[in-house]
Amino acid sequence: MDKATTYHFVGIKGSGMSALALILVGEGYKVQGSDVGKYFFTQQGLEAAGVPMMEFSADNIQPGLTIIAGNAFGDDHEELVRARELGLPIYRYHHFLGKLIKGYTSIAVSGCHGKTSTTGLLAHTLKHLAPLSYLIGDGTGYGQESANYFGLEACEYRRHFLSYEPDYAIITNVDFDHPDYFTSIEDVFSAFTSFAGQTTKAVIACGEDAYLRQLEAPVPVYYYGFDSNSTVYATNIERTQDGSDFDVTFEGKFLGRFHVPTYGKHNILNALAVITVLTLEGFPADAIAQNLATFTGVKRRFSVKTVGDLTIIDDYAHHPSEIKATIDATKQRYPDKRCIAVFQPHTFSRTVALLNEFAESLNLADQVYLCDIFNSAREQSGEVTIQDLAALIDQEVEIISSEHLSPLMQYKDDVIVFMGAGDVDKIAQRFEKEYARLHPNVL
Repeated sequence: MDKATTYHFVGIKGSGMSALALILVGEGYKVQGSDVGKYFFTQQGLEAAGVPMMEFSADNIQPGLTIIAGNAFGDDHEELVRARELGLPIYRYHHFLGKLIKGYTSIAVSGCHGKTSTTGLLAHTLKHLAPLSYLIGDGTGYGQESANYFGLEACEYRRHFLSYEPDYAIITNVDFDHPDYFTSIEDVFSAFTSFAGQTTKAVIACGEDAYLRQLEAPVPVYYYGFDSNSTVYATNIERTQDGSDFDVTFEGKFLGRFHVPTYGKHNILNALAVITVLTLEGFPADAIAQNLATFTGVKRRFSVKTVGDLTIIDDYAHHPSEIKATIDATKQRYPDKRCIAVFQPHTFSRTVALLNEFAESLNLADQVYLCDIFNSAREQSGEVTIQDLAALIDQEVEIISSEHLSPLMQYKDDVIVFMGAGDVDKIAQRFEKEYARLHPNVL
């Protein structure tokens, strides 16, 4: 790492890129970046940190810069072409991050689901116990010059996480996703096996996952779960509207009773993963418990707003397993209310590959509405339509959009859960404003 250079981020508004930029700023490095002119929520943190941002142009690239390139941009991008002409050092995001973490005790959180929530819980808890830099996939990044720990979210897509050699790897689960890249769940598992093989101290793996039970690694594997077959397990679980309380046994010995103010069984498992790695690092159980109990969540993961008697939840769930977990969490938090699901599928390849599983998970809701399939940068079209999914759901389903929200206006004392990885959050925001406008007496 070189404090004499300025690190120029090509695509600085991306969630991982903006988080990494904020880490470097916090650690005392000079940072600037470029992107499209459109506003993204990630700009807030960058602007607050005083990071110069400009629109894409080859003229942005000057001698003396070190280039960090977002994975969304090819080698033919005008800024990268100019950088090569000038002979500047160029790093892809994941390669640079892999280099950066070598100077710390690093904890990489991976898995097909739950990475962001678990990394957020780890960062929240550990930052109160030791100097820490961390990167969360919701665009949150924090750098501390005195940090000796580094927590990061490690994404399996295109095997990018194989750029990292962490001290500890948390693996939350193995599931079939990203069908535009992975060929099967066995292919996914092979990627996680390779990742575990690059870990230098220990792997912390979910013992409730059948694939992870087969994991082989050159370092100890600590399983966490709900029974004594795991190295670390939770018992005496109480799930209430205030969150979840549970006892933890660690390697046959009672560790303590813990509380997390989050909902759903998956969040108990996430907490067990964090408890395990922090206990291995020697932090006392009472200090871990104290800080777990004050976690407030991460962006777009079970984010709750209330308009009168109506509860609106925004969640990133975009895979059948995540939809099931979000509905489970909703029913724990609001046991006496109906759960109304509004789902926007993300990518055509994922939708067609998991069509029946999507229908099965959505059937757990009391009522279902769908939004059209989100056209991502990777996929603009496909052979599946939103009507194909609607036909598999055990009720009549209406298709809504930002311009057609009237079917949702009938609800009053219910919970409406907006789910998806596209722009369904913007549909939720539009609904909230329209609902408040049409029901002024509820405010």
